[in-house]
Amino acid sequence: MRTVGSVEVVVSTYNHPRALDLVLHALLRQSQSDFRICIADDGSGPQTTELIAAWQQRLGPRLRHIWQADRGFRKNRILNKAIASSTADYLVFLDGDCLPSEHFVARHLALARPRRFCTGGVIRLTLAASEAVQAPGVDSGEVFTPSWLASHEALCSTSARLKAGLYPPWASHLAERLTTVRRTWNGGNSSTARINLIRVNGFDENFGYGAEDIELGFRLNNAGIRGVHLRYSAPVLHLEHRRDYAHPDERVRNKQAARQALRQGKTTTAHGIVEL
Repeated sequence: MRTVGSVEVVVSTYNHPRALDLVLHALLRQSQSDFRICIADDGSGPQTTELIAAWQQRLGPRLRHIWQADRGFRKNRILNKAIASSTADYLVFLDGDCLPSEHFVARHLALARPRRFCTGGVIRLTLAASEAVQAPGVDSGEVFTPSWLASHEALCSTSARLKAGLYPPWASHLAERLTTVRRTWNGGNSSTARINLIRVNGFDENFGYGAEDIELGFRLNNAGIRGVHLRYSAPVLHLEHRRDYAHPDERVRNKQAARQALRQGKTTTAHGIVEL
């Protein structure tokens, strides 16, 4: 594993305390444990605050919580606040409904390079499978095993089976090099040096829900900070849930704006960490 300096895992959340609790359980069992945690909270209510307070008693200064008022979907804004206030050299981003497997952090750090960002994938669980996930199964690692995933209908594609480790490690690493999937930033499973995010002024806060993260990856690439996949060697389990804030039209607009940033060679945003 390469030395990257201090590390912080930034977990975005909004009013989903059950999922956030499971994510924190999963982070507690990482094979690489030398990292801090920042909960980037886009306006959650008292239940989430109480949960985080209980975890802070357990983790102490290793865990911090930043919060902003609920004024609609403003995930990019709270993530920029997390970046600006972090003292870590390297940041790993994780959504609060995505459970990292045991070697998640270690794999991100193993692939870290100064002018690189890492982008990972997810194994999507059905609503029934998501509801079946409980803390003891996360603590033991059972929910990450191929047998549990298969029994809960999560391994219905070759991609999912690669991510779950049903094939030898060399096959997963080869798939990462050969995949035709674009190396865009995946907000639920990505990482880079904090200085790289400062260089491009972080996330564009004009983006609402839906592909709001991929534009950042395009700007990083345009700035010479290239993406590398860990889709098949550091996947996360995505817990299905309702998204009352999702609007299909907004997702289409976001994708169009992201492609425009790519075509124009855009490297920074005027609506990021610093308002330009």
